[in-house]
Amino acid sequence: MNLRCLIVDDEQAALNVLTNYISKTPFLELAGAYTDPIAALDVINREHIDIVFLDIHMPEISGLDWIKLLRGKAKVILTTAYSQYALDGYNLDVVDYLLKPVPFDRFLHAVRKVQDLVEQKTAHVSSLEPAPVAVNSSQPVFDHVFVKVDSKIVKVRFQDILYIEGLGNYVSIFTDTGRLVTLSTMKEVEEYLSDLYFMRVHRSYIVAFNKVEYIEGNQIFLGKNTNIPLGETYREKFFKMLEENMMNRK
Repeated sequence: MNLRCLIVDDEQAALNVLTNYISKTPFLELAGAYTDPIAALDVINREHIDIVFLDIHMPEISGLDWIKLLRGKAKVILTTAYSQYALDGYNLDVVDYLLKPVPFDRFLHAVRKVQDLVEQKTAHVSSLEPAPVAVNSSQPVFDHVFVKVDSKIVKVRFQDILYIEGLGNYVSIFTDTGRLVTLSTMKEVEEYLSDLYFMRVHRSYIVAFNKVEYIEGNQIFLGKNTNIPLGETYREKFFKMLEENMMNRK
């Protein structure tokens, strides 16, 4: 599997060096090279990127602030004129530091680290693994899922889930007792969850239908303090199911 790379650096010479290195590495694919960090962030929000080569010192926004905006959507390798020692005081979520001028062997070592991290994730079982239960034919086939959260695999019962929020390549599962964040997409979650229990009501939200208390306008209320937006695309299907469960349909 090729890793898609993005280069963010205000120096054209640095862009050229890294572009050349990526072209010489079989498992890497260049998605873009940008001197404008804001334009690069827009690409991150629209496309899947595995690695960002990021200069820490840029005129419009610092690399440190840019990492915060990234929100974990890609692995970061810093390309900087500062030594790693000088950056140790910062709490940075980065895979490696490359000191300019970057030697090819050091570049290769850094991207191998990312490759290992990606392979470790794909080697695990899917983040959401359905668990079968012995039930009769009138009942759902599954009553819970196993969710990978950091180093743990946690059992979550369908009946405990309030709603699920999509966060790019991650989802947040909100239950009666708290919140779990796992590596998965909304599409993958939909494939595991039965329509009997759950319904997609927004591009970013899936709700447990039996947790819905009331609907007001374009807001779905789950309990007293939680409301979820109802997207126009999902409105017709949602109200169709709602009507099927109404006592006074007229």
